[in-house]
Amino acid sequence: MTLTIEHLTKEFPKDKEILTAIEDFSLEVKEGEFVCILGPSGCGKTTLLRIIAGLESKTGGSIKLDGREIVGPGSDRGMVFQEFALFPWRTVRRNVEFGLEIRKVPLNERRRLADEYITLVGLKGFENSYPYELSGGMKQRVGIARALANNPEALLMDEPFGALDAQTRNMMQKELLRIWEQTKKTVIFITHSVDEACYLADRIVVMTSRPGTVKDIFSIDLARPRDRVSLDFANLRKKVLAELEREVVSTPPAVKT
Repeated sequence: MTLTIEHLTKEFPKDKEILTAIEDFSLEVKEGEFVCILGPSGCGKTTLLRIIAGLESKTGGSIKLDGREIVGPGSDRGMVFQEFALFPWRTVRRNVEFGLEIRKVPLNERRRLADEYITLVGLKGFENSYPYELSGGMKQRVGIARALANNPEALLMDEPFGALDAQTRNMMQKELLRIWEQTKKTVIFITHSVDEACYLADRIVVMTSRPGTVKDIFSIDLARPRDRVSLDFANLRKKVLAELEREVVSTPPAVKT
């Protein structure tokens, strides 16, 4: 699976003007790659991910998965949200089964797949629990299992650990890498955390302030598991942070009258 984005632009109407959220954004993501996207608040990171997911239309440019233009949602892309987005009236198993139900997968196969991915994310024994009975980290594991159950080619993650406390967040980062290494999925991961991006990614894409485009790309050759207190990790984090801080968050939005 190769995701190819060329000269992507996204505009929104705002009052009597046009707000440009993303402008001339180009990127290629290879199969099995773990890419983190960083950028100032409001630079269009989530909008970019929603366009890749097919939940938002583009204004201009091209976005293709294995040469096919993305024109809407598809089972080849799985989305994991920051807000968990679980159905409170469904058990863990039935939340994970949801996409399979939509695809009319037979009950026995649906149950087998759900239980397989529940085990993969470390929730065996919680199949019949409801979301209100789970911690934040456990809820996000359910979200990951639900996305993976459809066997997508790419896993799209929008700050999935942003609402978690620091200890749980670090644990979930390790768990995500374990799952990624087992499944070999392509991952595109939005984050505000330089530390998180340096810990997780094969490459880090730094976006400019709005209108968002690619400012710089860092390829990371540090072996996993990465040591957050090592000198190499500290130097990488310093370089990425310096590049990010050069972007002025207060840059006026690009508008057309």
